Amino acid sequence: MKSLKDFLQTGDWKGEKHVPVIHVPEKVKAGEGFDLKISIGDEIKHPNTLEHHISWFKVFFHAEGSKFPVELGTFQFSAHGEGDMFDEPVSLTHVKLNKSGTIHALSYCNIHGLWENSIDITVE
Repeated sequence: MKSLKDFLQTGDWKGEKHVPVIHVPEKVKAGEGFDLKISIGDEIKHPNTLEHHISWFKVFFHAEGSKFPVELGTFQFSAHGEGDMFDEPVSLTHVKLNKSGTIHALSYCNIHGLWENSIDITVE
């Protein structure tokens, strides 16, 4: 039996349009808020049509020394051309951290499946 991790794909977001791009500062102050932005297609545009689109992002934070990651957010994208409406796969949330760790992002393309990316963040 396959595990979910067997289906996760990754790559350099500069050359692969499905990899979620994580926009955060490298260092933040403990307890001080900052914007965390997730996007797709920063370098290579991803289609946004009924036939081919990004459906959602999930974002997690795994603090150093913690056993499990914590979900920071789920972002759904539902307008893919129905009624001539489109939404672009970009999400923004405001986060406060007290420990350094890793932010993990997942994206789902209806044709090309699950994609992941991660970035370390230092809390001072």
